[in-house]
Amino acid sequence: MAKQGKRLKAIYAGFDREQAYALTEALKIAKANAKAKFDESIEISMNLGIDPRHADQMVRGVVGLPNGTGKTVRVGVFARGPKAEEALAAGADVVGADDLAALVQEGKIEFDRCIATPDMMGLVGRLGKVLGPRGLMPNPKLGTVTMDVKGAVTAAKAGQVEFRAEKAGIVHAGIGKASFGEDALLANARAFIDAIQRARPAGAKGTYVKKAAVSSSMGPGVKVDVASLSAGG
Repeated sequence: MAKQGKRLKAIYAGFDREQAYALTEALKIAKANAKAKFDESIEISMNLGIDPRHADQMVRGVVGLPNGTGKTVRVGVFARGPKAEEALAAGADVVGADDLAALVQEGKIEFDRCIATPDMMGLVGRLGKVLGPRGLMPNPKLGTVTMDVKGAVTAAKAGQVEFRAEKAGIVHAGIGKASFGEDALLANARAFIDAIQRARPAGAKGTYVKKAAVSSSMGPGVKVDVASLSAGG
């Protein structure tokens, strides 16, 4: 713990924790401070002026990051017949129907994203208590209940991320790895920010984006100047 404290103390000395930096500079600081022995994820969080408890203020969606997330995403697909074959050909890791449902019921969930064809939702609906709390329940609004199985699997594998506002109105996502170039991280961050801006709900009043920060998996949060989110910074 002493070694960890010393490491963080050295990092904190390298930037002003109270200052809000332009997005490009904040990402540069977060990337520079990712000094763990593994390739840390770079994450962004945004505090929105919403109350997700109200249906007209929920922020939820998906966005494809132009440079991917740097993570290997395991995709599970509920489908039968030709659509099951299409899923396998597209690179899905686990494909099935009743057999896959049985595995899920047993707690054997070997996927990070779940896709289903519409005809499978009667079966998948019975798995809500297992998949729901893990954020894995397929949803037509997120493009995970679809007949375009190939497109959905390809998008998930290519770096599509889901976002959903938490109780405090915070949305967050991993936007790449510390090993990514600064331009790649910035492009991914911009794609995520733009998606959040487009997802502004009708019920949101006043200031929409209140605060923002970026960090690496093991590093401290770096405050981002909100004005730079919609500017060139």
